[in-house]
Formats: sequence, C-alpha cells, structure tokens
Amino acid sequence: MLRPFIHYGFHFIIPIIFALFFFSKQWKKVYLIFIVSMLIDLDHLLANPIFDPNRCSIGFHPLHSYYAIAVYITMLLFSRTRILGVALLWHICTDLVDCWMR
Repeated sequence: MLRPFIHYGFHFIIPIIFALFFFSKQWKKVYLIFIVSMLIDLDHLLANPIFDPNRCSIGFHPLHSYYAIAVYITMLLFSRTRILGVALLWHICTDLVDCWMR
C-alpha cells in the first residue's frame, strides 16, 4: 500500500523540491524536464505484460538498461544535457527503489 505513494512521490514530489531548491528562477522548466523524463517508461509497451508489479524495470526494459544508464551518466558531462541526465538518472533511481520494495 505504501509502495505506490513512495514511487509516485519520488516521480512527482521530489523533482519539484529539487527544482525549487536548486533552480528557483527556472523551477518550472526544470520540473517539466523531470516530468518529460518519464517518457522513458514508453519502453514498457514493448513488454508482455505491459505492467507487472513484480518485475524490476532496471535491466529489463531497453531505456532502463545498463547501456541506457551509461548514456544518462554521460549526459552529466555536458551542460546542455546535464539537467535531463539528472532527471533520467533520478527516474532510474526511483524505479530502483521500487525494485527493492517488491
């Protein structure tokens, strides 16, 4: 029962706190980037079943693969992609916490 609240809180509440705290002048833009980063969940559409509450998405779905995570880490090195890289890695961390809770 607590698992969905934690998972979606990490996806929606923590990013707005992050955006307000670190980017107070651009918080809306940064928060939007965090929300848009959830599009990596479209890779769930490739799985059968699409949603399995007992499946860990890390290492299973293509955009949650270790290769993709390496790309997200590389994005941190460039100022133009840094915030998106942080948002994508936060998404991965959020999904990892969900994996630990199953």
